Amino acid sequence: MKEFALSEFGAQGNGTFDNTQVFEKAFQAVCDGGVLHIGKGTYLTGPLCLKGKEIVLDFAEGSVIRFIADETLYRPVLSRWEGVNCYCMHPCFLITESDGIILKGNGVIEGNGSWWWKKANEKRNTQMGPVSPMEQELARLNPGYETQQGGGGGRQSQFLRPPLVQILRSNNVKLEGLTLQDSPFWTLHPLYSTNVILKDMKIHNPKDAPNTDGIDVDSCGFVTIKDCDVDVGDDGIALKSGSGPDGIATGLSTHDVLIQGCTVRNAHGGAVIGSETAAGIHAVKVQDCFFDGTDRGIRIKTRRGRGGAISNLHFSAIRTRRNLCALTLNMYYRCGSLDPEEFSLQKMPVVSTTPSIADVLIENCRMEECTASAAFIVGLPEQPIRGLEIRNCFFSVAEEHLQDVNESEMYAGLPTPSSRGIRLRNASYTLKDVVVEGTDQPFCIEDGVVSLS
Repeated sequence: MKEFALSEFGAQGNGTFDNTQVFEKAFQAVCDGGVLHIGKGTYLTGPLCLKGKEIVLDFAEGSVIRFIADETLYRPVLSRWEGVNCYCMHPCFLITESDGIILKGNGVIEGNGSWWWKKANEKRNTQMGPVSPMEQELARLNPGYETQQGGGGGRQSQFLRPPLVQILRSNNVKLEGLTLQDSPFWTLHPLYSTNVILKDMKIHNPKDAPNTDGIDVDSCGFVTIKDCDVDVGDDGIALKSGSGPDGIATGLSTHDVLIQGCTVRNAHGGAVIGSETAAGIHAVKVQDCFFDGTDRGIRIKTRRGRGGAISNLHFSAIRTRRNLCALTLNMYYRCGSLDPEEFSLQKMPVVSTTPSIADVLIENCRMEECTASAAFIVGLPEQPIRGLEIRNCFFSVAEEHLQDVNESEMYAGLPTPSSRGIRLRNASYTLKDVVVEGTDQPFCIEDGVVSLS
């Protein structure tokens, strides 16, 4: 296999030289197979695209790829952004239409995110439509975007920020040992890909950085995420499959996923399903993980309009500590909705965009010091949660620093619960050897609840 050093192509790792063309030449040299060694240094660059087969990028200790914060460089590409196929800004690092790609070593891929976060927060509070030339161009490319729902990232402004690393329509991709940090938007986004391994990764963004999810597995199959450390400003490790009619039409589920031995800190959720669930998510195992100080621990979120069947999920040997709520199954997720009827307490017709949740097993978990409530389990009146089983699990509510019980989840349309225990509504469930401490009402039973114990 051919081997090259990035320095052979004129790279300068001084943090100021623009290495975009250097990377393009180096990637072309290995596109049919080869190893590219990236030596110590900080390599400033615009967006990159790696395409080929049997390619290894080997990052030396002290190597940093840093992306230039200038939206005009990230020319529109057709991809998926918050669950909808559309044109959006080119990912910082795009791996596309490839087979047999390995990125490994002790290097850093850095998104230079602070500029993007500041802009996103400004636009979220003041801007109702596209303003900049890039936003206006994306608006022209995305007719009808005004009626498309999002997850809260800012679709209406068309400021469709780039993910840091996206793996698109590829097979047999492995990332190992790298640190990904300061992402403009989602950090690591496998999309329409198969046989992906993510191992010993460190993914770090500030807690207040908007929409900077750690790992978003999106309409992918046969994915392993192992021994990763994730500390980010939105969901930690999330599984998705498109949103609403667009995701249903695409029809590519997320399936056969293993998440093992991972630690997630400070995120909105530890292991997360949704809220983009349109094509279904099934055959998922999450085991031996620690969710420390995340808003929610195990988190399943969807709503009317999202669509999709969520089934065959197995969570085991999970430990959570100091979460707002350790376990949530939420079919009234509020973020990005444009339709208040999605939160009706009345039975609505079951249609193609009505989601479902079934066959969820949670066992041998210890969930300590919840500050809002122990668990939030709420299905739809027309589509209750089916086949939920919780066994040999311990929950405790914190003694101090308690938060409003309504902060347990991001929901709309529901009444305030009567306790900080396990809230159950529109669900059939089995409980065995479940302990809830720290509240005088361990279970809050509401409408449409059926115990199968």
